[in-house]
Amino acid sequence: MVYDFHTHSALSDGSLSPIELIRRAQVRNYKAIAITDHAGVGYLERIIKEIAEDCALARQHWDIIAIPGIELTHLPPAEICEAAKRAKELGAWLVVVHGESIVEPVEKGTNSAALRCPYVDILAHPGLLTLEEAELAAANGIFLEISARKGHSLTNGHVAQLARLTGAKLLLNSDAHNPSDLLSPDLVRRIAQGAGLNEEESVEVLTINACALLEKLPLPQQN
Repeated sequence: MVYDFHTHSALSDGSLSPIELIRRAQVRNYKAIAITDHAGVGYLERIIKEIAEDCALARQHWDIIAIPGIELTHLPPAEICEAAKRAKELGAWLVVVHGESIVEPVEKGTNSAALRCPYVDILAHPGLLTLEEAELAAANGIFLEISARKGHSLTNGHVAQLARLTGAKLLLNSDAHNPSDLLSPDLVRRIAQGAGLNEEESVEVLTINACALLEKLPLPQQN
């Protein structure tokens, strides 16, 4: 099974509608997928509403946990927590913050602001994470991302090492923008290995931590 908590549809810079992205993931034996399109504050409500409708439809008809989420992207650090709170109020089950990747001009302080916010679930591709930031992630129960995406993946080993030192929890996500970016069981194992994770750590990241995050989400009760 594959769990993937960071993907993008055509509502931001992906190539597929949310429902098609979910369907393609379901065919690839995904257990869960979160649609987390990029957003600032001006169009949170529209994007979350559209994602939530397609996710609900998918859950009704297909054997996949489709999760409505959002990725807060390039916000001023001082605005991140309020935006995350509003996203949750608007119906996002999952809030991802676009971390300080070394390949994009993310404002310094973004990682710290996200990791201090109780409404943030995942800090995506946090780049050259500091020890203090990793300690914040561990203390506040915010997951750090091991990224499958080109460029963002360059610091996976660094992130994994700091998580190991501090006890911060990791997740491995695709950051998919196109169907070819979707994951497979073999690919996630190889990415985990490439990040320096041993077999036991890989199981924790790919399965145990993924299930722990699912338990935090407002999943509808099964009849």
